[in-house]
Amino acid sequence: MSTAALQHIIQSVGLDTEEAKLYIAGLKIGTAPASAYAKNTGFNRITTYNQLEKLTKRGIFSAVRKKNVKTYQPIAPEKLSIEAHKNAEALDRVLPDLQGLMGNHHRTPRVRYYEGVEGIRDVYEDTLTAQTELLNFANSDVVRNFWKEYDKQYVAQRVKKGIYLKGIAPDDVVGRKVHGKDKQSNREIRLVSAKEFPINNEINIYDNKVAIISFAEDESEVFGVIIESTEVAQTQRQIFEMAWRFAGLGESSRKKNEDQLIMFE
Repeated sequence: MSTAALQHIIQSVGLDTEEAKLYIAGLKIGTAPASAYAKNTGFNRITTYNQLEKLTKRGIFSAVRKKNVKTYQPIAPEKLSIEAHKNAEALDRVLPDLQGLMGNHHRTPRVRYYEGVEGIRDVYEDTLTAQTELLNFANSDVVRNFWKEYDKQYVAQRVKKGIYLKGIAPDDVVGRKVHGKDKQSNREIRLVSAKEFPINNEINIYDNKVAIISFAEDESEVFGVIIESTEVAQTQRQIFEMAWRFAGLGESSRKKNEDQLIMFE
């Protein structure tokens, strides 16, 4: 690996450009006075001395004075690695506190993209982390054609985790069959006209996330997206609520027609 590449990697663990150059120089020349480091790096002596002193205070270098000559030596690379891991672990510990300091102006949506069958399964897996109910637009037939064991492998897990689902689906043969198992599947599905609203993709809204799954006949063309944003999730919840109320009107109409048919039997 080139010196430039090594320097870039060393900088990634918390050293600036000059410090990284001095560290690499130290590995090459070993224990040496500041003048030797200055000559190797091309820095002037004052800059070199000041930087070596700072690195010594940080524990990246050690210093020894013999016969009025002060020499410096960098710590071994494996020790530098250990220090880098300590810094990363320390950052992980305070990450929640740092995130808590962020105002609204800092928030940006996090978008994750998934491809192929395995990628779609990962999207479904993420919905099983939901702490809120799942709000769902889906085509019951399309989903089960894509994933033959959907009910056994996904729905069963959702039920086991106690995640309630409210769904809107096309009113077709499969949709009505799935709707008939709502109670045992810990969900409520409302059906809408399959002709007017032929839902072909799937949308799940949960926590501060919106997961979108796009199906295709060619499995290599299916993909999913998870958008992690409080604002986006809130807006999608409002859209779902409007659709849910509309679908509820359809439910009332269907029940009324069923009641009328029973009266004439």
